[in-house]
Amino acid sequence: MMDPFASRREEMATHPPQKVRGTVAGLFKAEGSDFQTKPVSELALTFEGIPGDVHAGHTRKSGAREPWYERGTEMRNERQLSILSVEEMRTVARRMEIPELKSEWIGGNLLLEGISNLTKLPPRTVLFFDGGATIRIDGDNLPCRVAGRAIAAQFDGREELEMAFPKQSDGMRGLVAWVEKEGTIKMSEGFEARIPAQWIYQA
Repeated sequence: MMDPFASRREEMATHPPQKVRGTVAGLFKAEGSDFQTKPVSELALTFEGIPGDVHAGHTRKSGAREPWYERGTEMRNERQLSILSVEEMRTVARRMEIPELKSEWIGGNLLLEGISNLTKLPPRTVLFFDGGATIRIDGDNLPCRVAGRAIAAQFDGREELEMAFPKQSDGMRGLVAWVEKEGTIKMSEGFEARIPAQWIYQA
């Protein structure tokens, strides 16, 4: 009997697994209730994320990103860590016509260098840090006006940056991730991103 789905599977373009390396260029932590972060020399990761960080926890409350739940619904926390790219941050700063864009302003926890198109790393990618910690990527972090407002506060008379950030950082806002294996990440530490096989799904 013919497989009715065989031709459809053949049409799906598949990309094999890949491995690429990068380096830790910055580490940050958000203590208290503010989402903005401050530089630290290392991050000790547990299965709850970064202890003491505003986004730590096995679970979190749903918000505007999850309109399918009533706001405040308890759900799995896949946003323990915010990951940013040195290369992408430079591009966004140039597009916004500002001299620099600091990770702290938009709540970054890890600033990574050496991986092109970091925000485009697919879900299920795992970052294996040389010190032993591993982080699993959930997906891209959608830009918002809250982060834009934090940037605008750094530049007198540039209120338009609040709206400019979501537009100019689209596709380059970084990633959100959760801790798969506990460990400590240190400055200048190397890591390997193991990217799973990918394909464009067609029903």
